[in-house]
Amino acid sequence: MESNKNSTGLKVALGIALVLFVATGIYTSKLYNEKKDTEAQLLQEKEMVMNDLSNMAKQYDIVINDNNIANEKLVEAKSRIQGLIDSLKVSETNVQSLYRYKSKYADLQKEMTVLLTENDRLKIENELLATSLDSTKIRLEERTMFTDSLMVQNTALAEVVSNAAVLGAVSLKGYGVIERNSGKLIPTESARRADKIRVCFTVPKNTLVQGGDQELYIQVIDPKNNTLGANEQIEFGDKVLNYSLVSKFNYENASLNICEFVAPNADSKFEKGRYMVNVFNQKDLVSTSEFILD
Repeated sequence: MESNKNSTGLKVALGIALVLFVATGIYTSKLYNEKKDTEAQLLQEKEMVMNDLSNMAKQYDIVINDNNIANEKLVEAKSRIQGLIDSLKVSETNVQSLYRYKSKYADLQKEMTVLLTENDRLKIENELLATSLDSTKIRLEERTMFTDSLMVQNTALAEVVSNAAVLGAVSLKGYGVIERNSGKLIPTESARRADKIRVCFTVPKNTLVQGGDQELYIQVIDPKNNTLGANEQIEFGDKVLNYSLVSKFNYENASLNICEFVAPNADSKFEKGRYMVNVFNQKDLVSTSEFILD
């Protein structure tokens, strides 16, 4: 009698163990299948984000190629999108990473809407301006064409520099200013009235450059081919650079606006005519611009 009870108990225990084993196997298989389904879904969503970013980059290409003048903001936005695509390709495929990239894509999409709207507005304004020019505005047209040419040069230079591990300069402008006793600055095109020349530019963000103290050399050349300001020399290998001043700043891996001032030589007035402004990163010319004082 006692033996039968033990046998029955053993069978029950074996039955329970078998049921638990089968249930564990089913549960493990279910978890495995769910994991594979989740991974497949994440890969699919990652591919969708990649396609969305690629389509956005193509839209920028169309707009940039459609412009006679390269829009600096559009070029920089396209560069950021390409950087995000490259980062996404090598990123981990998980929910947190994918959410972060989706969030960045949403921000870029909002930015694109604003930039394309602004670009359309500028195109319309340029077309209206072009149709309104007549023979009395030949000088203005020449200046506009000259400025447009410089914008193309600066954009091309900025693209080259932004792809290298060196700092560059974009949106370079030089112009005369009248300096009041209060410190207020008034722009002027008059050589006789100008107290100083103001040189302004933007150092664009470059993730390849380490943050810290940086410097760029500014060269201002007057109509008689004289270098204004300090007019000191520095050698970079076999090249000698005459510069007006050294712009020193702390770079924190973010876009930085900089303005410097150059005074006329020997307490004299500025000459009338065309002035050249150059910005060098050591021996390399990274931006150039011109302006006229009458």
